Amino acid sequence: MVLRKKYSKEFKLDAVGLVLDQGYGCTEAAKSLGVHQALLSR
Repeated sequence: MVLRKKYSKEFKLDAVGLVLDQGYGCTEAAKSLGVHQALLSR
């Protein structure tokens, strides 16, 4: 069984801020945060 990683509310807000406030694309933001692009595009 694979356990899913849980991300903190702060991490999620930082990710959203990169895209909405700083103009990053989903791919750029994902690379910056060290996560897969699919996690941010959902």
